[in-house]
Amino acid sequence: MNPLCRFTPRHTARFLHAVLLWLFCFSLLPLHASAQDMETPPDSSSEAQTDAVPAAPPSFEQLVQQLAGGSLRDRAATVQQLSSQSDERLADIFNALVSGDLLANKDKPPVVAIRNGEQLTDALTGADLADSKGLRRIPVNNSLRTQLRGQVAQLNLNHPNTDKRYAAVQRFIRDGVDVETAALLRSHQQVEESGRVLDAITTALAVFQLQSPDRDVRLAAIDELSGSLEQEARNALRGIAENDADAELRSAAAEAIESIQGRISFYRFVENLFFGLSLGSVLLLAAIGLAITFGVMGVINMAHGELIMIGAYTTWGVQVLFPDLIEWSLLIAIPAAFLITALVGIAIERGVIRFLYGRPLETLLATFGLSLVLQQAVRTLFSPLNRSVSSPEWISGTLSINPVLSITYTRLYILIFGLMVFFALMLVMKRTTLGLKVRAVSQNRAMARAVGVRSSWVDALTFGLGSGVAGVAGVALSQLTNVGPNLGQAYIIDSFMVVVFGGVGNLWGTLVSAMSLGLINNFLEPYAGAMLAKVLVLIMLILFIQKKPKGLFPQKGRAAAD
Repeated sequence: MNPLCRFTPRHTARFLHAVLLWLFCFSLLPLHASAQDMETPPDSSSEAQTDAVPAAPPSFEQLVQQLAGGSLRDRAATVQQLSSQSDERLADIFNALVSGDLLANKDKPPVVAIRNGEQLTDALTGADLADSKGLRRIPVNNSLRTQLRGQVAQLNLNHPNTDKRYAAVQRFIRDGVDVETAALLRSHQQVEESGRVLDAITTALAVFQLQSPDRDVRLAAIDELSGSLEQEARNALRGIAENDADAELRSAAAEAIESIQGRISFYRFVENLFFGLSLGSVLLLAAIGLAITFGVMGVINMAHGELIMIGAYTTWGVQVLFPDLIEWSLLIAIPAAFLITALVGIAIERGVIRFLYGRPLETLLATFGLSLVLQQAVRTLFSPLNRSVSSPEWISGTLSINPVLSITYTRLYILIFGLMVFFALMLVMKRTTLGLKVRAVSQNRAMARAVGVRSSWVDALTFGLGSGVAGVAGVALSQLTNVGPNLGQAYIIDSFMVVVFGGVGNLWGTLVSAMSLGLINNFLEPYAGAMLAKVLVLIMLILFIQKKPKGLFPQKGRAAAD
């Protein structure tokens, strides 16, 4: 029997139903898959998306905190990342890291602090930190330190302070200029306004161009460096003058070095001139009070040096009494020293000297004894040890005019101060009633008494004025040397030399004499030494007095004839 015959209509219907059922099931499969996708937790898709997006770079604060931990290699990488930041705090952080003043603790996140003396400040917020517990120095090696110095130099190149920018260029010159640094300097050269910084940039670029293979470029660089005073420029030129194969380059470098040496000699002379005038201002301050007591009154006061010492101790005492006013201590000490030494001078005149007028030998011996008494009194009160006087911030440091000429602020201010004291004293002597009476008594005591001048009180006030000026001199000297009981002994002989050389009783002569002796002594010291220079000055002064016993500017008139 044929099998096909077995398919009845009923069988056909069942077969069609089965096919339709399978088709229906297959049609439901996509819907089921979609439903499963919809039932997937949302976190899975977000996590996949997060993995695909790169992490955000660390912030400036996070990078600074990273400096506290990790290895030196990790720290170097962090420094490299920080160098790309444009944060104004970065220079202070790098400087502190180089100097070993960047501290951190082990907190999470750590506290990073900058140490400035005894003060601690938060490196990120700038707030003062009272507690240093747990803070330890962040270590660096020499390689990282060199990297940091270079980074600091680049940061300081854009610093608003001119000295910072100049120091940055100096750093580039010392460390050597490469192609990248040269490009940086050229770009900054277009916007730099300071002439001093521009000169340093020109020097740095010229030193870099000395390495050029182009001969004309090297010649132009040598010509540019012929006006530079930088030590590195001289070293580079000296290397070419001694070792270069090109004869023309060697000759040009030698001429440039000779030109530079001529400029250096000139600035050395100017520097010696300034130091001579500053030494003269010290002598002026020490002698100007003696010019009144000895020159005007005719009193040989051997205790004048001790009055200077009292003024110096007054300055030290002001700083002890007002430790929080160091910046104002000198301004407070000047009137205080004047008043104290003036009162001491009046007491000396009223107690001793007024009984010895007209007897110079007895006056000399009495004031010499007073000097010993004052020295011992100071030793008893303050001990024989020397005392150090702190200098305010505004009088400290050095004024750098160029790489070979520098002037210390201390000596500059003392020079200005000495001239101010001189002209103030001249004003008192020429424009005040006291000055008129002093001149009247010094020229003719009997006639001054006849017109009603109380000569005894004029003598006391004159001696007090000279003593007060000596105390002011002590304030200035306290900034140059330590304060001790023997401070004044080093200046008493020099003070008499200045007064005698300038002309007894002539304040203008005292000024010229002080500056002249200061210059002569300063120019002799490099050749003869300090002690021999003083001896030579004394010999020259003795020979001069033999020819002109009344000094450079002797008094004129009837008083001088007497």
